[in-house]
Amino acid sequence: MLLRTAAFLLLALGLVCLSGVGRALAFSGPAPTQFLVRGDGRVAYDDSGGPGPLLIAIPGMGESRHQYRLLRPRLVAAGFRVVTMDVRGQGASSARWSDYSARAVGGDALALIGHLGRSQAFLLGNSFAAGAALWAAHEQPGAVLGIGMLGPILRDPPTGLFTRLVLDLGLAGPWRTWFWMSYWDGLFPLRRPADHADYRRQLVSMLREPGRMDALRTMIGLSKAATEALVGQVDVPVLVVMGDRDPDFPDPVAEAAWISRTTPARVMLVPGAGHYPHVEAPDPVAAEIFHFFQWQLRLAGRPATEPAAGTAKPPV
Repeated sequence: MLLRTAAFLLLALGLVCLSGVGRALAFSGPAPTQFLVRGDGRVAYDDSGGPGPLLIAIPGMGESRHQYRLLRPRLVAAGFRVVTMDVRGQGASSARWSDYSARAVGGDALALIGHLGRSQAFLLGNSFAAGAALWAAHEQPGAVLGIGMLGPILRDPPTGLFTRLVLDLGLAGPWRTWFWMSYWDGLFPLRRPADHADYRRQLVSMLREPGRMDALRTMIGLSKAATEALVGQVDVPVLVVMGDRDPDFPDPVAEAAWISRTTPARVMLVPGAGHYPHVEAPDPVAAEIFHFFQWQLRLAGRPATEPAAGTAKPPV
C-alpha cells in the first residue's frame, strides 16, 4: 500500500544514486499512435481496428496505455476491437490539463467512442480509471455496455497527517520519479512479465518528461469522494478483478466485497496477484473478461464476438 510504504521509501532515499537508471526506451505499440483533441490537449490512443465490439482500456495513474500490452492481443484475437488510451498527463497524452479527475477521464473515453464512429463500448479501467469508467456510465448510460474494473480504487483511503506529509515530500523533490517507481515495483507480488525491465524504463522515461510528475502528484491529491458517491448509482454490468495481495488496500478481498455489495457485480479474485492482475495473470483475466462481456452481448441481443481468422477458439 502506498500509504504504508511511503515512509520506508523516503528513509531509503539517501541510499539511492539519482544519476539515472540507464538509457530509456521509447514507447512502442502495435499500431501508430493516434490522438483525440480534447480542449486543453490531446489524448493518445492505439486502435486495433476491426468490426468487433468496441472495448476501450484505460490505465491507472503513473502508467501508460501499454500497460495492456499482454491483455490486448488476447482480446483482439477473441474478436474485440480494442482501443487502449492514455489518461491525461500520462503516456503520450498531453502533460498539462486543467482537470485530471476521474470524471474528466471518463469524458475522454466517451468522446473517443464517438470519435471512432461507435455509439457503445465496453470499458476497462485499472485503479482510479475504474472510477473513470463509472463516471462515463453515469454521464451517458446508453454508451457503456459493461465495465471491467481491474484493481479498482473508488474511494479515498484513511490517511493521517504524517502520511500526507511523507507523500508530499516524496513527490516534491528531484527524487520523486524514483519514489513513485519504488512504490510501483511493489505492486507485482505474484510475478513480473518477461518485459518488465524494459517497460519500467519506458515509464521512467515518460515520467521524467516536463509536467508528467506534476500531473501525477495532482492526480494523487484529488479526492475520490464524488466517485465513491456513484457506487451503486449506475445501472451497468460490472466485473471486478482484484488481486488478493493488492498492496494498495489493507484488505483487497474486503474491498472487492464492498463493491459487489454496493453495485451488483461479478468478482474475480486472482490468487497471489497485486494491483495489476491483468499483467501478472493475463490468460485467466482475459478469459474472465471475454466471457463476462460475451454474456452481456447475449443479454442485450447483440452478436457475440468471433475469434480471429485461423483461431479455433478464443485464445484466452
